[in-house]
Amino acid sequence: MRDPVTAYVALGANLGDAVATVQQAIRDIDATHGVDVVRRSSLYRTDPIESSGPDYINAVVQISTSLTAPALLAQLQRLEHDAGRQRPYRNAPRTLDLDLLLYGSAHMESPQLMVPHPRMNDRAFVLVPLAEIAPKLVALEALEAVSNQSCTALAPSV
Repeated sequence: MRDPVTAYVALGANLGDAVATVQQAIRDIDATHGVDVVRRSSLYRTDPIESSGPDYINAVVQISTSLTAPALLAQLQRLEHDAGRQRPYRNAPRTLDLDLLLYGSAHMESPQLMVPHPRMNDRAFVLVPLAEIAPKLVALEALEAVSNQSCTALAPSV
């Protein structure tokens, strides 16, 4: 059995009931064998970036996992598929998007997986919720660089 690794996963959806989809995805991630959700951010409403369609609902979860990064990615892609995710074109609106942001201190680059996520520092919808649950991982300069992007926390009752 592998020692657990701390990893961070970004969640987003903008089709259907995006709030319910993201909340269910958090429960599904936690129910995945070899994965435990340790912390979860608030839900955030964000404008689509390099995309179209309705606003997104986004969040980030911190997990502890005994899965390898490729195995974790496969599980996340299975959850996307189960939620009806289709990929008709790059940045298409989506029922569910799950991105592996960080996997311990690992740096990986393959056609299937890049960790740390290559665009995470360009996106408020990743950095703001990540800073909420892991402030030491997000530099103030990085937050300032994306401060022009809309990213609004939803009321806690949602």
